[in-house]
Order: sequence, then structure tokens, then C-alpha cells
Amino acid sequence: MISIADKYFPSLTPFQSDQYSRLQELYSEWNEKINVISRKDIENFEINHLLHSLAIARFTVFAPGTRVIDVGTGGGLPGIPLAIMFPQVHFTLLDSIAKKIKVASAISSSLELRNVKCVAGRSEEIHDKFDFVICRAVTEMNRFVEITRHLISPSSKNLLPNGFICLKGGDLTEEMAPFGNITTITDISNWFTEPFFETKKIIYLPLLGKKNSQQSV
Repeated sequence: MISIADKYFPSLTPFQSDQYSRLQELYSEWNEKINVISRKDIENFEINHLLHSLAIARFTVFAPGTRVIDVGTGGGLPGIPLAIMFPQVHFTLLDSIAKKIKVASAISSSLELRNVKCVAGRSEEIHDKFDFVICRAVTEMNRFVEITRHLISPSSKNLLPNGFICLKGGDLTEEMAPFGNITTITDISNWFTEPFFETKKIIYLPLLGKKNSQQSV
């Protein structure tokens, strides 16, 4: 079975295509035991969850060896789809709810993802350093930066400087105002034509963004 990932990423290997094609069934099975996706939304998994996660892979290509932490991953989104896309990148999936991490861990294992580490805990408890912090509509951005800033390494190995890459939707004017003009906000509809993405965006904030914006106010 061909997944929607093949439509937008035609250079996938057969193994990656197979992994993506299995995702909806795996999530559907686990969702019956532990609710990580809305019951009504699971039928729209490929667009609303898989493809939404992969918008980050359209925004940037992570260099081999990059370390990424998905904070508030839930059942492994956007981390797992990105881990399939970038097998040479290390992903840490973090969530404070252990049963959700159980789902992420089981799905990662089923897909033979050797570049994924699943952790039950809070961001304040993590002391490792990463190149990027990613998330999907976890919390208000100002608060999110405050509790995760310490996770980001000051040394970059990608063309894109280390920082935060977040999937959000709606009018972000007020939420992003404290960060000044150093934030990059990109419409996902630039890449994906499905109606679901009409209001969806990617926010990129370099590590020093908040500090710089405070100085300029």
C-alpha cells in the first residue's frame, strides 16, 4: 500500500515507503488501547498527523548526526515520521505521560527505528543537549521556549542554526509578538495542497531569538 508520504516525497526508499504505509494501522491498533489520537481523527491520520509531521522535512533537511528532541510527543508525533525520513538523525521522544511514551516506544520498535529513544519525563528533567527542539502545538510559545531553551546546544552542525521548530495553526500574531522579527513563520500550504493545511504553519526560532528580541523592544 502506498502512503501519502510517497506523493510528496517520491525519493523514499522501499523500506521507508513500507514504514509509512504501516503507520496508520499501528496507530489505530494502539489507539484502541491507549488514546493518543482523537477517535474521530484517526481516520484522517495520513493527512492530519503523518503529512503534518512531515512538513518539518519540507522546511529543512537535517544533517546526519543531528540530535532532535520532540517535546510533548504524545504517541510519537511528529518524531516518528521524521525519524523514518532521516534514519541518520537521532530523535529523542519526550512526554510526561508514560502511557503515551509506551505507544511511541512500541510503534518505533515495530518499525525497527534504531534512531529513536523514548523517554517518559518533563523537559526540565532532561540535561542532554540537542540541535533542535521540535513540537506540535504543545503550549504557548513563550512558555515553551522558557522550559526547553536549556536543551539546545550552542554549537550548530546544520545550515539552519540550532533552535526551535514548531507546528502550529491559526493566527499567531499575538503569540509570536514577544520574539520580534527573528521568527520565521511558514505556511504549510506552500507545500501541501490538502485543505487541512490552509491554516497550518511552521514556526522556526533560532536559539538566541528570544534574548535578541527582548533587547530590541
